[in-house]
Amino acid sequence: MHTFTRLCPNCNREFPSIEAVVLHLNSQSTCWPHEARSQQSAVPPGLRGPPSNTTGHCHPRSGYVFGIGKNLYDRLQDDQYNYRREINTYYPFHDEGEWELASFLIQNLNQTQIDKFLKLKWFSTRPKPSFTSKDQLLDWMDALPCLAEWKVSKLEFTGYKTVHPIQLIWRDALEVVKQLFSDPVFTNNITFQPHVVHVGNQREYGDYMSADLAWKIQDCLPLGATQVPIILGSDKTPVTRTTGGLEMHPIFITIGNLDSEVRSKATLRAWRCITYMPVAKFRVHPDYQTILQARLWHKCVDLVCANLKQAAKTGCFMPDPSRFIRYVYTPLVAHISQTIDVWDLDKFQKAAKAVHLSGVHMPYWRDWIYACPSVFLAGEILHTCIKFFADHPLTWIKEVVGKSELDARYMNQHKRVGTRHFTKGITHVNQMTGREHRDIQRTIVASIAGVAPPNFIRAIRALVDFIYLAQNPIHSAETLSSMMQSLSDFHTFKHAVIEAQARRGKKGVKEDFFIPKLELLQSFRGTVERLGTLMQFSADMTERLLITHCKDLFVRTNRRVNDFVEQSVRILNRQESIELFNLYALFRSHHASLVNVICTEDEAVTTVNPALSWVSRVLPDESHSVHGPRPVRNHFLKGILSGDALTAFHLTSTPDFKSLSPTDIHTIYSLIDFDHALSQFIKCFSLSTGEHTRWDHKYGRFHAWKKFRLQLHSAFRPRLIMPSRVIQAYPPDSGFPLGNCDNVLVDVTGDDGQTISRIAQVRLIFQPTLPRASDLVLPSYLSHPLLYIQYYDFVASPNDRPELAMWTVERSYVEDQHGKHRCGGVVPLTSVTHTVELIPEYGQKVDEKISSAICLESYDRFFLNNFADKDSYHTLSTEFA
Repeated sequence: MHTFTRLCPNCNREFPSIEAVVLHLNSQSTCWPHEARSQQSAVPPGLRGPPSNTTGHCHPRSGYVFGIGKNLYDRLQDDQYNYRREINTYYPFHDEGEWELASFLIQNLNQTQIDKFLKLKWFSTRPKPSFTSKDQLLDWMDALPCLAEWKVSKLEFTGYKTVHPIQLIWRDALEVVKQLFSDPVFTNNITFQPHVVHVGNQREYGDYMSADLAWKIQDCLPLGATQVPIILGSDKTPVTRTTGGLEMHPIFITIGNLDSEVRSKATLRAWRCITYMPVAKFRVHPDYQTILQARLWHKCVDLVCANLKQAAKTGCFMPDPSRFIRYVYTPLVAHISQTIDVWDLDKFQKAAKAVHLSGVHMPYWRDWIYACPSVFLAGEILHTCIKFFADHPLTWIKEVVGKSELDARYMNQHKRVGTRHFTKGITHVNQMTGREHRDIQRTIVASIAGVAPPNFIRAIRALVDFIYLAQNPIHSAETLSSMMQSLSDFHTFKHAVIEAQARRGKKGVKEDFFIPKLELLQSFRGTVERLGTLMQFSADMTERLLITHCKDLFVRTNRRVNDFVEQSVRILNRQESIELFNLYALFRSHHASLVNVICTEDEAVTTVNPALSWVSRVLPDESHSVHGPRPVRNHFLKGILSGDALTAFHLTSTPDFKSLSPTDIHTIYSLIDFDHALSQFIKCFSLSTGEHTRWDHKYGRFHAWKKFRLQLHSAFRPRLIMPSRVIQAYPPDSGFPLGNCDNVLVDVTGDDGQTISRIAQVRLIFQPTLPRASDLVLPSYLSHPLLYIQYYDFVASPNDRPELAMWTVERSYVEDQHGKHRCGGVVPLTSVTHTVELIPEYGQKVDEKISSAICLESYDRFFLNNFADKDSYHTLSTEFA
């Protein structure tokens, strides 16, 4: 029987087990003294942030440190040209300027264009760069440090011939994982220990490391081991659409230790390509073509992931971003895929169909310990939810409402900044992106009210509720129960879909719901409990990676199909080397540490770009040199804050209208009761604050703005600052004859002196101003921006319309000397708490005379849309309710 031994990573002594290594390191004669060890590590995502009722604990036998090694940037110094870079950091380039020119040319021009650029007469009177041709430039780029190099392997299937030789272009998946795990860019976005988080008395599920499977696998691992959960992503895409066009089938990899919000951005380099699968055509009967291609696919994954499987079984030592060596195991926990569907039996031979097998006798996961396809082939949001909604519920809605009526309702809706408006409707487009399908979902429930049967609406709303809840970045037992209750509600009312004859097939009306994706929704609760939230495994990321790693590459090649993949690999290799070397050289040239410091401050987060966060902290003047998502502008630093400091507001320093008189406001904005509303505001606040003023608003002057920005923290992650939202208050003009004004939720004082929330439309943003020569002083309540708003009244609660489960509001009117008009009032800008979206109550048919420019002014009754965005959905269904 073979006995495995372990070497201490510090002194290389041999020990019979990893437990013996731990005892050695903790002994008095240790080769690594305790005082030399750092006790600081990044806080798991679920335990970050201010909530005082958040508690948790980490797995006690996980994440031990076994010594000091080299992180990713340290390994770059092992390059053969490092001795030259001791003198010139940017070798083989002359200096930083020449390096910037070279990287710009490589990333933006093809080879022909680079040659043309270097031959410009412009260089005849100016110094030329050190590289004189595109070949020399490419050679220099290829000389940059590269740690996980690409290779080409020829494969054969014994007994089967192919039209063209099978060539697999790949690199060792374990080496790529080592790069990800040791990248100092991710120091503050990586977790080493499974943990359990409780908020109050409820268990909370976030990223993989906070879920049940991480804890269960850790129980099976040796003392002190660190899990590096493997997440694969694969898809096939056409690069050219001509006859016999080129297809590519890449596989991508990332690790579950990284925060999901980092993994969800393609530009943050948290995903790496590990292979381009050969798309082979076998010289066999067509019935056997697909089964052989499937077997080839699994054989290739076997080769690429062989060392990962071994590490999952026996473990290996691996340095983390802070240089600490950890004993790592690499279980497969998720495979995000559209094309590898082990239950799609229709395309395979009859013998496999009979026993419900794919025909692949050696699947790649067969010897990957802890890997189970029922776990890692989990349902994901983009296809299981978003595409399912587009393919089925949206089709049912078109049948019931009618395409022209549905289009009219979407075309009629008020345009808000930052949300998509379907100017031409939604039924004319055959192919839409996932983002467009999400935008349709936002308003679909309120849009079909009045024209679809109540129980039909209730079934649709239940599915939209389920989809929104499934996308939560954090789950608790309560939200999981709500999610499954929504699915149960759909099944309770789905008979309305059949009764409306909305579900149709090629042969007419269908009376069943044999929809595989609908059945898969039942597994979502178990998936969240085992693996964490579903959004961390969404195929949105692989869809984006297909563009950056396949389609965008085509224009940077010579466009010859026969060697396109090889060219793509060289381009990707250079791109990866450029990105890596760029940061490495930046820190080295400024003599900064190659180890990122762990942040312990509980500060607000404005960016999920780890590289930018690191550079901004260490070399703030060099932040411009970092690519990727830019930080959200933080209005909490210099903006106007609400009394509880939970909301920030921003107005431009220069108003759109200066020094308006009350008469000007009446004329420009058509506000007949502005004087009265402002008078009431002054009277109310002078009594409550005791600040009185001699300033007469009837003769006063006012600055006015057409819009302001409102910024909040995330409803799910309180430390994360959300992008600001624009609230419009444009006066009437030719494009918007009745004005273009948005709706908000405001806190106002009721008749009983209690603070209540009301829905209102912002008609004017203004601030009183005094002439420079005036000796008057405005009281505090007039020294800050104010809003003139027009109120809505709540006329129905969600319980009154259970099919919608939305509040219904109606324009509020008063009668006075001006006749009957909308009820208006003046409030401080800081009384606004949220932006809201109102959808008109259209009734049976949309009035064709009403356009989106006047829809808010032409209807009196509206639905308060719960589904405007995910944060609004959370707010309106918890806090506001």
